[in-house]
Amino acid sequence: MQPLRGTKDILPNEIIFWKHIYKKTSEILSLSNYFEIQTPIIESTSLFNRSIGNATDIVNKEMYNFLDQSKRNITLRPEGTASIARAFISNKLYLSNKTQRLWYLGPMFRYERPQSGRQRQFHQLGIECIGSINPMADTEVIRLANLLLLELGCHNHRIEINSIGNIEERSLYKEDLTKYLTKYKEDLDHDSKKRLTINPLRILDSKNKKTQYILTEAPLLENYLKSESRNHFNCICEYLNNLNIKYNINSKLVRGLDYYNYTAFEIKTDELGNQDTICGGGRYDKLIKQLGGPETPAVGWAIGIERLLLIIKNNIQIKQTSINIYIATQGIEAKKKIWDIIKILEQQKINFELDLHNSSLQKQIKRAYKSGAQICLILGEDEIAQKSLTLKWLNKNYQKTILNINLIKELQEIN
Repeated sequence: MQPLRGTKDILPNEIIFWKHIYKKTSEILSLSNYFEIQTPIIESTSLFNRSIGNATDIVNKEMYNFLDQSKRNITLRPEGTASIARAFISNKLYLSNKTQRLWYLGPMFRYERPQSGRQRQFHQLGIECIGSINPMADTEVIRLANLLLLELGCHNHRIEINSIGNIEERSLYKEDLTKYLTKYKEDLDHDSKKRLTINPLRILDSKNKKTQYILTEAPLLENYLKSESRNHFNCICEYLNNLNIKYNINSKLVRGLDYYNYTAFEIKTDELGNQDTICGGGRYDKLIKQLGGPETPAVGWAIGIERLLLIIKNNIQIKQTSINIYIATQGIEAKKKIWDIIKILEQQKINFELDLHNSSLQKQIKRAYKSGAQICLILGEDEIAQKSLTLKWLNKNYQKTILNINLIKELQEIN
């Protein structure tokens, strides 16, 4: 049996990196008063249709949808923001009248062609700052993404930001962009031709060189922005300058989800080839109202964990927790008595491995050497008779026998 295509097992030697990411994230975000939240991996399909947008690739091609036994349309969540917005509404978090700072880490699902750093079950780490229209909120989330990546050992990254205005401004721009591109319809790449009538802004993201050449003379979104959009964006740029956080303004950056407005940003790296985006986010002031909640501004981002791991595994060293004590037993009575010893080790918070093979004491001690443990604790027939234990220091080839009653004192000295 093999795992399904686009899924993979996370083995013990890899889990240490996941734990490292979780620990660093919790430490950094808690300092800025962000709290962890977990939402279900299944949601009503309508949640994503209404939030992400019917014109997006995610909704049209990539969602895992199914009917449950009650004939309800269910979807494995393809991204985190819509679920957080739903949780904000259904749990009435808006009643507190305070800014909700939330973070999450969990699996998402999209039916895409699997490749390095992109699986059909993938994981995202994200934050959402809900309840503030202030450009300082946009700055806060960008600053935290930058800080977290640096702390995790991802140093060669760059921040790209843009203002995509509000819905009205984008509608006018879409109209003129479509008129311009229609003149070159036959020269556009296959995906851009389809997007021309469905989601023309996504054509700005095209990697096709010919399409990009056509776009050089296309109208620019920034020319459609009014003072409110411009002022919001200029404030963010000023704050980032004050923080000495480097960024580039990318006028073609629009992001692929319908709910964004004003700010859009991505963090990219040259270490991953074509899949160069490791973090993406922006502001979504209308989403919560669109889903049935009160009008509530918000801004956030998500980092792809699989892509992040491809970078940081080479940049950080994490040691596996070593075994302090390897336990070897000989005889039926020893196998009965050893559980009392194990209780003591647990009380003293000393990690151990109990040999579970029915083999000779000599073979158990050989395995103790291979395990990398500091000490082999031996409980054999002689020790049972004398109410004692033998402690063998494996890296020194030194051992001594102690009475059972002296074990705690001996362990405290070892610690």
